[in-house]
Amino acid sequence: MSEKLTFLGADNVIERLIETFIFSSRWILSIFYIGLVFALGVLVVKFVQEALHVVGMVLRATEAEVMLSTLALVDLTFTASLIVIVIFSGYENFVSKIDAAQHADWPEWMGKIDFTGLKLKLMSSIVAISAIQLLRAFMNISKTNERELMWMVIVHLVFVVSGLIMALTDKYAGHNGGEDSGKDKAGH
Repeated sequence: MSEKLTFLGADNVIERLIETFIFSSRWILSIFYIGLVFALGVLVVKFVQEALHVVGMVLRATEAEVMLSTLALVDLTFTASLIVIVIFSGYENFVSKIDAAQHADWPEWMGKIDFTGLKLKLMSSIVAISAIQLLRAFMNISKTNERELMWMVIVHLVFVVSGLIMALTDKYAGHNGGEDSGKDKAGH
């Protein structure tokens, strides 16, 4: 009988070691989030490059050209915001909590968004980025071929429909983006 107990004790130790190893593996994700910080830096370089392009052409450009260049700046800003959402929400959801008390300017939404809310924010950002690309194509319609424009519209509609389906699926599954995820139907 004592041999069986010793064996079970060894199993528990092995199980705890495996679980600790698996749980610690989440830190591998931090490498991806650090990589996204570098990608954010790349976007800053492209943003500055585009902003200088807008400033350089402002006196000789048409209104449409200025609007197209401004839309490029908005597109880069949405993409950068999307990266920030992924970095912070992903890190907090999958790696480790960040102590917001140490950061006086901590945005209110950070730390409150769960995976469902993250998916919806990501999808909303992708739809917005797609819409800006589509708007840029429409504003530059003389240089956009019909087939390319058709595919851009189809892709945009797929993003919109996918976002709606994700939102409805999460709503009917009982999730609401992390706002009241601990409450029951009576609001407790």
